[in-house]
Amino acid sequence: MLETAALNDGELAEYCRRKGLFAEQIATWRAACMAANARTTQQTRSQQAQSKEEKKRIRQLEKDLQRKEKALAEAAALLILRKISAGDLGGQRGRLINVPDRLSVRHRQRVAV
Repeated sequence: MLETAALNDGELAEYCRRKGLFAEQIATWRAACMAANARTTQQTRSQQAQSKEEKKRIRQLEKDLQRKEKALAEAAALLILRKISAGDLGGQRGRLINVPDRLSVRHRQRVAV
């Protein structure tokens, strides 16, 4: 097909005689090549559209996953803080505690967050 693409009618007839072909065969082959290329272009466009939709869906799912991970981390931190402050020293809130115990609780709260 590439050899005959630039030939005019006279040159094409000469080429066909040399190769033992008919001009109609070459025209048929050329039409088949053009049709195959057209289908490939349509498939490429549909694949690009599908790929774009998939990328959009992936971005949405990743965003949703990040939001849920943040919510889970916040819930875990709140649970840990609730355990620490609910009576970590064995008594009720508001009672006086000594400095080392207070520093110990403060340190555990920082580590939990």
